[in-house]
Amino acid sequence: MARRGKAAGATPPPLPHDRRPIGQLIAEAIRLYQRRFWASLALGLVLAARDQLAYGHDSAFGTVLLWAFGPLLSAAYVAACAISTDARPPRRAVATAITVGILVYLPFPLLIRIFILPGLAWFALFGLAVPAALHERLRFRGAIRRGFELGRADFVHALGGLAALVLVYGVASSALVVLLRSQGDQAARAALFLADLVLSPLVFLGAALLYFDQAARVVDSTGPRTRRSGDADLLAAVEPDAAGRPDAEVEPRPAAPGQQ
Repeated sequence: MARRGKAAGATPPPLPHDRRPIGQLIAEAIRLYQRRFWASLALGLVLAARDQLAYGHDSAFGTVLLWAFGPLLSAAYVAACAISTDARPPRRAVATAITVGILVYLPFPLLIRIFILPGLAWFALFGLAVPAALHERLRFRGAIRRGFELGRADFVHALGGLAALVLVYGVASSALVVLLRSQGDQAARAALFLADLVLSPLVFLGAALLYFDQAARVVDSTGPRTRRSGDADLLAAVEPDAAGRPDAEVEPRPAAPGQQ
């Protein structure tokens, strides 16, 4: 009983990248934000400036602004990728990654006019070309091919991770705006600026960390693809380091706690 209680109360170790769930991805992005706070906070200036210029205008003007801010948003994503490794990449790799990011970003303003999900699906398939160009020192075409390979390695995880990051940002920023705003247009704009500045870096950092998850999930195209786990890669509730069954056809799967 003592061993069972100790195991249940202990914090399970983080899962490796190839089995890391979306919740852990967000948690790691928050930890990175805390560890590199000031550098990460600067990432929020781009989206905050765009939203301030778009404030009070129609959606068509906002779409034009999204295109105009494309190079800056791409540069912010590249900066987040550099923050995720605590390394200073060479200038050539940075320039290539920004160029790749601008190209990948071009359809996004139109896609989100339809709905946010098509835009996120596009980024899930091709957006990881940016960290691929930065970390793997790939040229333009090689980065695009590698980004597509990373995106389809586990498309559900890539799309779910981006959607969760955007959802967290949207809910948290809306709540912060409600808390900070008071009567008057200037107060509402100031609340929106603070929400963008503080919360939008989480999206950039989470998308940068998603590269490592997808890179670990890539399998050799000549071999069999690994299947997604039926238990969502959750650790055992009682024994976090419990070994798996050696032969699925010989030994039956042990009953879950409470079903014995």
